[in-house]
Amino acid sequence: MEYMTVREAAGKWKISERMVQKYCAEGKIEGVRKFGVSWGIPQCAEKPDISQSVKKKENHTKSGSEIHFCMELMPLMNTAFKPGSCVKMIEAMEDGPRKDIALAEYHYFSGQPERAVIETGRYLAHPNMEIRLSGCLIYSYANLSLGQISRARYALNEMRRNMEDINSEAVPQIGAAKAFCAAAGAVLLHLPLPEKLSPLQTYLPLLPPGLQAFAFYVQAHYTYLKKEYGKSVGIVETTLAMQQEKYPIPAIYLHLVAVMDYMSLKQPEQAREHLLAAWDLARPDDLIEGFGEHHGLLGGMLEAVIKKRWPEEFKRIIEITYRFSAGWRKVHNPDTGHDVADNLTTSEFAVAMLAARGWTNQEISEHMSISPNTVKHYVSMALQKLHIKRRQDLQKYMLR
Repeated sequence: MEYMTVREAAGKWKISERMVQKYCAEGKIEGVRKFGVSWGIPQCAEKPDISQSVKKKENHTKSGSEIHFCMELMPLMNTAFKPGSCVKMIEAMEDGPRKDIALAEYHYFSGQPERAVIETGRYLAHPNMEIRLSGCLIYSYANLSLGQISRARYALNEMRRNMEDINSEAVPQIGAAKAFCAAAGAVLLHLPLPEKLSPLQTYLPLLPPGLQAFAFYVQAHYTYLKKEYGKSVGIVETTLAMQQEKYPIPAIYLHLVAVMDYMSLKQPEQAREHLLAAWDLARPDDLIEGFGEHHGLLGGMLEAVIKKRWPEEFKRIIEITYRFSAGWRKVHNPDTGHDVADNLTTSEFAVAMLAARGWTNQEISEHMSISPNTVKHYVSMALQKLHIKRRQDLQKYMLR
């Protein structure tokens, strides 16, 4: 029998060499042989039909007439559980990659990136696409929090390469996974969306409920960044109202973007309600990472609500803020050309953010329960550190 190389098969089938190697390793090419470290592929072999393998997957659920894919993509995010039962729920999972990824998710969302990195590092090249994409996404964000920017970039680039290897037009469910991961990776870092990314709305019906909810958070966050605050909060309120089950992780992030919207609309009471709703979901399982990630956008709400009643948790959130923000800026600033303030304390940043949004010193004072003189001091320090003289110039240095 005559054989062709991986490169020859890739050219013949018009797919990447990486995908051919994956098919060989998974036994999806009939008659394939291993010669040392190389694969020999029969000249007569046909390109594997990935759409058939997708249809044969057993780990899917039905919702009406839709068959949901992505049940192994970010499994903890996609699980409805009662607050306080997160760890027990993970422990009850069947041993294997899905459980390992869920545990890595828990460690990341509870502010333990060191453990999340260890747990996901071995899954960056896993043959299961959903496990692989989950591992890359968690690994990139966990390394971002640890200041390991080269590793974070590697995982993001690996995720992009994996998605380019798959024809989402032939398998729309895979397109859903690609769109979800690409949007989450870009929007949450405030980076431009990939040019070839199909609209996430196209794939929403193909995502299971938990990932749908988080996808709506991503969409709401993206809308917030465009300063369409009313539209953004409308997405949040509608998504929360229509949830039949409570998916804590997506719900926490949805509530947090609502806080951002309402603070931008100068409606602090509504913002407070959403912050406390997020806190009620997060605190029983220590899922506090999102609060640290969003600190700069929450308009001093953590200082106004969490700091006094839960001082120890607040200290941990601020530690997460400093750690995540340092890594975030190392990716965001070079990639976008925007200079986001990087040498302000969290209190200075919170006050400067409100000042940039048009809040007066008296309004900031009442909101954060600090004296007007303290507000004035924080604003002065922010101006001094940013080397600007006018309060109006604060906005270009604040998070967008």
